[in-house]
Amino acid sequence: MRMSRLFGATLRTAPGGAENAGHQLLLRGGYVRQLGQGIFSYLPLGVRVLRRIEAVLREEMDAAGGVEVSLPVVHPAELWRQTGRWDTVGPELARFKDRRDRDYALAMTHEEVVATLASTEIRSWRDLPRLVYQIQLKFRDDPRPRAGLVRAREFTMKDAYSLDRDVAGLERQYARQHEAYTTIFDRCGLPAIAVGADVGMMGGSGAHEFMYLTPIGEDTLVLCDSCGYAQNRQVARLAKAAPEHEPVQPIERVDTPGASTIEDLVRVLGVGAERTAKALLVMATVPGCPEMLPVLAVVRGDMTVNETKLANAVGATDLRPMTDEEVVAAGGVAGYASPVGVADRVTVVVDDLVATSANLVAGANEEGVHLRNVNMGRDYEPAVVADIVAAGDGDPCSVCGAALRTERGVEVGNIFKLGTRYSEAMGASFLDDDGTEKPIVMGSYGIGVGRLMACLAEEHHDDAGLRWPVSVAPFETHICAIGDDGLAAAEELYADLAGAGIATLLDDRGERAGVQFADADLLGIPLRLTVSPRSIAAGGIEVRERSGGESVVVPRAEIVAWIAGRLSELRVGLAAAMATRTAARAGRARAGAARPGSGPAEV
Repeated sequence: MRMSRLFGATLRTAPGGAENAGHQLLLRGGYVRQLGQGIFSYLPLGVRVLRRIEAVLREEMDAAGGVEVSLPVVHPAELWRQTGRWDTVGPELARFKDRRDRDYALAMTHEEVVATLASTEIRSWRDLPRLVYQIQLKFRDDPRPRAGLVRAREFTMKDAYSLDRDVAGLERQYARQHEAYTTIFDRCGLPAIAVGADVGMMGGSGAHEFMYLTPIGEDTLVLCDSCGYAQNRQVARLAKAAPEHEPVQPIERVDTPGASTIEDLVRVLGVGAERTAKALLVMATVPGCPEMLPVLAVVRGDMTVNETKLANAVGATDLRPMTDEEVVAAGGVAGYASPVGVADRVTVVVDDLVATSANLVAGANEEGVHLRNVNMGRDYEPAVVADIVAAGDGDPCSVCGAALRTERGVEVGNIFKLGTRYSEAMGASFLDDDGTEKPIVMGSYGIGVGRLMACLAEEHHDDAGLRWPVSVAPFETHICAIGDDGLAAAEELYADLAGAGIATLLDDRGERAGVQFADADLLGIPLRLTVSPRSIAAGGIEVRERSGGESVVVPRAEIVAWIAGRLSELRVGLAAAMATRTAARAGRARAGAARPGSGPAEV
């Protein structure tokens, strides 16, 4: 391609509002342009990167036994109503009515559609297993789009769906997808780790997220360097030391004016935070309940409530803090809330460590008053006892006991064990070899293509611009033609490289050398070839790698073979570098698997 024909200009500075470095460079390089909040146009260079990523995705999905389909973006509401998600998914599902006043949704995922197709296309156990996938546009009305393509509202996704006759088949396909995802990210040049995750609105029995570790990420990951334990904080567990046994003491009131926080309470009473009970009052949206459910969660004072775990404990799809009026209606007092005496007004959920801790200090549901020696079972009865605390830096690992650490990450892929939730709702069944009708067992597997591109830009750049891995770069070589003589010679080189099947961008704009070199660095194509009067006089072509190192002059007669060889070396080098990272991940996983209590969700 010739730069004189490109649609999209390079920019010296990024438009205002571009937050992270990778997105700034995508804008400056003319890869993308923003049309609206969380909505982007891909210009020719951006499209070429997307297509190269998609080629990797197709190759690996095909290798995993997948067949490509194309499914509608617009879904009749009836499909989502059959699975219950029309009412349980929030406003991120974009809904609209057609001219006949019928309800529709813009696709954010396709479980319902695939299950509907399976109900007509799968007849018997001989038709299973199957894996279908697509690479298609999605829309999610995200309330907080940010970081460019990292969190967009309209996006391209590779979504795949497995169909099996039993759970054992699902487990095999799930493991194969886990392996395929590792290969995909390695081939693209993105270091990603798999962490156990919450199933969220997808449902099912288990999930993993593939995370790119970066400070711009919104997810918090809990990691153990000792055994390889890796979980999204939403589901991560910590080892909880059993409290020492002590006799139950009589409950007593104690005045604590101004002690509305755990820190204040510790200071006023001279007790450790682990001797206190912390209460959180929230309203929960629970499917099937006409009104929101008031919930009081109790954790030990030295710990923090994990809202995802709390939501799962009560079967909620959403939580929000209580208003002042709702706190009063629940029988509580802000800063002095307690489970004592309010079980008839709220659903009390207690962390499992609180359940075994005796004689804690808790609020009295009265301004300026706390209660000493509060004990579950004697003083209140919870509706639910569960692990509802958040793991954090320094907490002991639930597998090996070593100190945990947290990092931020961006989710670039996810895999879910859906089970029969969607197939049962949509009537997708098959006749098994024993003559019985059984629901198809499903799995779901997604990768955000634009988000992967954004993370690659974040991972591979320097102060001058992008530095694309050779596997996904829009072109393999970038020719800078300096002067009229250089342009004539560059045209010949361009034709030779094209004849050898080497994707090349030719800068034929006639710009001065400094402008061409700056743009070449900004665009980030792996090899820059400079054709100038000086290189012509030297009988060769100046080659500089975008990844760094000194420029070399290669004889003109040898340049095509040299370039082909060097590109091959870059591919091998990328594969080797990513294989080293993969081996390190696998070593940590083996170490974790050797310890009791670990499993696939801890890889």
